[in-house]
Amino acid sequence: MVGDMTPVLFSPQHDDYVRQLLQGAGLRATRQRMGLAGLIFGQGERHITAEDLYAEAIDSGMRLSQTTVYNTLHQFTEAGLLREILADPRRIYFDTKVDPHHHFLDEETGEMEDIPHHGVAVDGLPTPPPGKTIEGVDVIVRVRRPS
Repeated sequence: MVGDMTPVLFSPQHDDYVRQLLQGAGLRATRQRMGLAGLIFGQGERHITAEDLYAEAIDSGMRLSQTTVYNTLHQFTEAGLLREILADPRRIYFDTKVDPHHHFLDEETGEMEDIPHHGVAVDGLPTPPPGKTIEGVDVIVRVRRPS
């Protein structure tokens, strides 16, 4: 499982926080969004895949489909609550930390770890195509244990 597996503490205060988070992002606080947001945001900053979130949701007793998980993650991303990170064609991570920063990706375990924004220097960006501007640069540094 990707991310810190600290148990999520559900309480009226936690529910209020999650409801306010969703409503502040312009999303209705449906039962499934509340449950998934509780799992995602109840453990601090983390990186999670849709597959891992689905497994956590099922383990916590939620009844929903993988499609619901994918759709909800994309809705949270569009609302600015998550940042989507395409690690490779097979893996998309969702990051609760949405400010600019980069990542280490452990090729063996799939674990993703933050690199502070100032921890990577990018020099000499190309000129964008006509009529385009550069929106940002995402760096994923792939690591593995030495053999």
